[in-house]
Amino acid sequence: MTSYEARASDVFGDYCINKALVDHAGFGTRSIPAFVGEWIISRHVPDGILDDAARERIRTFLDRHLPTRDQKEQLKARAMSGEQLTLLDQFAVTVNLARNEYRLSIPCLDEQRATIDPALTEAYPLLLGSGVWGVGKLRYERPQQAGSRDGHLRLVDFRPMQNARLDLDLIAQARQQFSLDEWRDLMVASMGYDPQGYSLVEQTHLLTRLVPLVQERINLVELAPKGTGKSFVFLNMSRRVRLVSGGRITAPQLFYNHASQQPGLLVNYDVVVLDEAQSLDFDNPGEVIGILKDYLESGAFSRGGKKFEASSGLVLLANIPITAERRPRDENLFRELPEFLGETAFIDRIHGILPGWELPRIDARHICRGIGLKADFFGDLLHGLRGRAGYEMLFGEHANVDSIADRRDLTAIRRLATGLCKLLFPHGVVERELYREHCLRPAVALRQRVRDQLALLDEEYPRVTIQA
Repeated sequence: MTSYEARASDVFGDYCINKALVDHAGFGTRSIPAFVGEWIISRHVPDGILDDAARERIRTFLDRHLPTRDQKEQLKARAMSGEQLTLLDQFAVTVNLARNEYRLSIPCLDEQRATIDPALTEAYPLLLGSGVWGVGKLRYERPQQAGSRDGHLRLVDFRPMQNARLDLDLIAQARQQFSLDEWRDLMVASMGYDPQGYSLVEQTHLLTRLVPLVQERINLVELAPKGTGKSFVFLNMSRRVRLVSGGRITAPQLFYNHASQQPGLLVNYDVVVLDEAQSLDFDNPGEVIGILKDYLESGAFSRGGKKFEASSGLVLLANIPITAERRPRDENLFRELPEFLGETAFIDRIHGILPGWELPRIDARHICRGIGLKADFFGDLLHGLRGRAGYEMLFGEHANVDSIADRRDLTAIRRLATGLCKLLFPHGVVERELYREHCLRPAVALRQRVRDQLALLDEEYPRVTIQA
């Protein structure tokens, strides 16, 4: 074990897991995020020894509760014969106005027309539209009479995947038992990356991907070539992140759906990630961008006479071509993005541009094969830090606030630096030089790229070198 692994195992105990177990467990073709795979392993390999008996326990669990496509008909037959099914899946609900009912999708069974007890949608509103990973109990309901609804599966009970309540004070105390290098390595490993495969600068870039998860209303753009793992952490880290990959995005999807009377993604998630942004297409771009600019600035938006406030961050991920020296081919970083995302008034509301082009293409050397925090525990820890107060005071103590003249620059740098501080110094104790080196300077660099792009694209924005 490395020093951080030994320390983590000693301090966090059962909240740690060998990340290599997910690859070796034999999940086959099942497409599940890392936090689900680790949740299964933690319940069937409690001692961390993946022997034949443990593999058999996992295989039995998967066959019964997370079937492959060729097992789905067997499960449906068992349900139709009267057996209640208990499945682990990403259940999602849509509203059918014509029939005045909710329709449930069960991906592992390829079912789109199941029903659900309405009380469950009230208890777990994230089921509506977006879907939640959890354990659901299903029973088959037969048609009662001619002309009535066809026989169908019905969700009668549901429990989302979740940890017990976190004690952030105890976690803050635990941080004090690590050196800064050990803690940073643990954070990177918990994301699923091997910290030994990345330089200090590259590790900082990786941790910046987590800032929108720990700090409310962070607006971030990451630009990089393919294969650098831009979406990896967002797909695998937390159920409170919603990743939308390219294609057409609508105002109802993002903000508020009049038909279903349900708030959109920005209201329901900690972070909304628009992946493959170079191929993004907004339905009615003028309306979407207009509302989005209001939200990015104020944290509130109005649609259809209703006003909403939210704390969700927005992350845009896009592929751009780079040179052999790992630099962007074009000085205009937004040239590859759709024109409506290149408006300077929109770009100015972005807090930082993460230079993903400086990260290596992921191969076997960059995947964690050692100890890290379990993904579901780590995701809940990041969520808990979002609402923890006191970190912005450190910014006021350690940054030269008066030297940052532009209000948006100050807001961006404060939020970014505060997020990095939560990740690296969750105990809230940090010397001035360490704060400036590991929190403030990376935050300034992220915002400086935004200012450089604004000056390049619009003469109304002067060239500015931010001093903090």
